[in-house]
Amino acid sequence: MVEEPTGSAVPDDDRGVYGISVAAELTGMGTQNLRAYEAHGLLEPARTGGGTRRYSANDLHRLRRIRELLAAGLNLAGIGMVLRLQDENRRLRAEKEASP
Repeated sequence: MVEEPTGSAVPDDDRGVYGISVAAELTGMGTQNLRAYEAHGLLEPARTGGGTRRYSANDLHRLRRIRELLAAGLNLAGIGMVLRLQDENRRLRAEKEASP
């Protein structure tokens, strides 16, 4: 958790805090769609000890990106390829910035 100057706690972008129904509402998607995207390996929300999905701010961003790619006409396999390439590109950029 990151502390705001006012003292209120704000979760970091990787921490799963949203349940599936809240995540679906925030992204304008159905809960079944979120489950399908997970089944296709497009995202992997955190799980509680009891197995309940918990979506992070980064997961919500990824879900919105999935929605954009679907609107552009890509199928789930194509979206998976795009997301993997974007993740790899992000990783490589971070490595390049970290090296002297």
